[in-house]
Amino acid sequence: MDQATIGVIGGSGLYEIEGAKTIKELSIDTPWGRPSDSIVISEIEGRRAAFLPRHGRGHVFLPHEVNFRANIAALKMIGVREIVAFSAVGSLKEKIKPLDFVLPDQVIDRTKARESSFFGGGVAGHVTFGHPFCGRLLNLIKPAADEIGLTMHTGETLICMEGPAFSTKAESNLYRSWGAGIINMSTLPEAKLAREAEICYAVICMATDYDCWHEEVEHVTIDMVIRNLTTNAGNAKKLLKLLLERLGKERDCECGEASKFAIITAEKKRNSAQIKKMKSILPDYF
Repeated sequence: MDQATIGVIGGSGLYEIEGAKTIKELSIDTPWGRPSDSIVISEIEGRRAAFLPRHGRGHVFLPHEVNFRANIAALKMIGVREIVAFSAVGSLKEKIKPLDFVLPDQVIDRTKARESSFFGGGVAGHVTFGHPFCGRLLNLIKPAADEIGLTMHTGETLICMEGPAFSTKAESNLYRSWGAGIINMSTLPEAKLAREAEICYAVICMATDYDCWHEEVEHVTIDMVIRNLTTNAGNAKKLLKLLLERLGKERDCECGEASKFAIITAEKKRNSAQIKKMKSILPDYF
């Protein structure tokens, strides 16, 4: 039996929602190692969700140190089919003000030192990623935000950079020239791995600063990020509580078969050890 079909990735405080009841805490091993922390299964008004702090409780992992493959594999292995992720972001546009929410529909990958695929090691596969976030989830999230009066920008492109240092001013202005709206360090390869694992995925972003491009505003510092995240925590929890009521329905998107035709390695040539690993997240194909 599935432990939960809805997954939530973000800060460790997200599951501290009024009325939430902790059902169990799972410590999981995956073929790609252990996730960032144990997974908390909570019940909120009759709906179960699996909560995983991306950077571990107490924020112990830098973005490039997060075992993204283990995080996504662990959620898939307990039955998760939909993930709503939360992330702090810097704003690259004047109109996206600190404390605003953003729901991006595109992403540009500027990471460079991360394991970004479950495939490889003798089993080659390529999923489509033209629309990196699940359209069905995006269509659920925006109306929920409107309902509770949150300022939420849509149709924006997210830059995912390597970090852990923040951008140079030249980089920030380069990304602005591309038309990007926000920047973070954590959405990739998380979103790519969710697609390979056939999990619907969307990220709700909370703007905390203007990165370093803005001439009239203090440049981003970690104090600024934490301060604005704390200010917005109540709104994030309110939105999540409303979303949990609307998730878990039948999926009519293409995410559930994203890897069905992705594998190109001839069956006789597939590495048996890699097949065993892949079977844990894609049992229908291996």
